[in-house]
Amino acid sequence: MNQEVFTALAEALERGEEVALVTIVSSTGSTPQRVGAKMLVYADGRTVGTIGGGCYENDAFWKARETIASRRPLNVKYELTDDIAEESGLICGGQMEVFIEPVEPAPDVYIFGAGHVGYFLGKMAHETGFRVHVIDDREKFASHERFGAGVEVIVDDIPSWLQNHQLPPTAYAVIVTRGHKHDLDALRALVSGPLRYVGLIGSRAKVKRIFDALREEGASADALRKVHAPIGLDIGAITPQEIAVSILAELIGVKHGKIGDGNVAAVSMRWEGALKATAEH
Repeated sequence: MNQEVFTALAEALERGEEVALVTIVSSTGSTPQRVGAKMLVYADGRTVGTIGGGCYENDAFWKARETIASRRPLNVKYELTDDIAEESGLICGGQMEVFIEPVEPAPDVYIFGAGHVGYFLGKMAHETGFRVHVIDDREKFASHERFGAGVEVIVDDIPSWLQNHQLPPTAYAVIVTRGHKHDLDALRALVSGPLRYVGLIGSRAKVKRIFDALREEGASADALRKVHAPIGLDIGAITPQEIAVSILAELIGVKHGKIGDGNVAAVSMRWEGALKATAEH
């Protein structure tokens, strides 16, 4: 049974699909499944494998879907002599503990712009476990020889490429193009998408100009507040290498849940601060 679960897990990761793995990690007394039994739960409700059926499996199923959304693992204990067992007809007289682990594929980061910052970010992001895709219309910068193995390099007009490709909701998008217009074109295509991360490089004045243009075009304030701009953690970065480090640190923070929905207020304050600061000058 577990072989079926492992096969399904490998296939899900290959497709870039998020799942949760439920495993019995301890049991005492009489239980319907042994330690090590596994069940795979998909975000859409599909399952592969079983941890024994009954109401406790149903409870674990819903908790597994919660962990996919929260991206945080859970330990859950079940007393099989309580109401759960009675309701399911499984009077086993035992106790069971399960570990529910969200499993994500290697995150995809799409870097729009293959200049100096994009180059250093692409190299470092690949080394830290991201699947890196770099998009730029300049063959001189967007070349496989320059970025090396493990980085997908795409030579194409960025707006045209975005029009023909839909990024997965788990993707990270980094906008570090060579100019204001290219940044605006990229963010216009990305700002309303359900992405895990969107970041825009530039000064607060530049951010304000781009945000103002998008608001005039109908972009919502809520969508703009989710954009990490100016991009990266504030570590005083100056050189392209340092800026790439600050961006990568922010990506890693989002990946591990240190920056994200729980930090929306902080992101919003940074965005509002950028608008206020530029309005005063």
